[in-house]
Amino acid sequence: MTPIEPAFLLAAACLGILMLVCLIRAFLGPTIADRLVAVDAINTQVVVALVVLGAAFKEIIFVDVAIIYAMLGFVSTLYVAKYLEGKKWSG
Repeated sequence: MTPIEPAFLLAAACLGILMLVCLIRAFLGPTIADRLVAVDAINTQVVVALVVLGAAFKEIIFVDVAIIYAMLGFVSTLYVAKYLEGKKWSG
């Protein structure tokens, strides 16, 4: 194990804690927009964690999964935002 690998794992652990904080906001958010932003933040943190873990374990597959996950997270955020916008203006 090289000296830099524990730093990567520590960064991934910190990202995990931040994901838990965002998950709490997603459950307790007073508005739907707050919940959507929290879920989007979790998506971004998962992508960063996958890249960090890929660097720590020297596995390129983590980066490939992170790219696909980022694209799916972006598209799903757009669809939910579009749904909420349509719901807001129709009522």
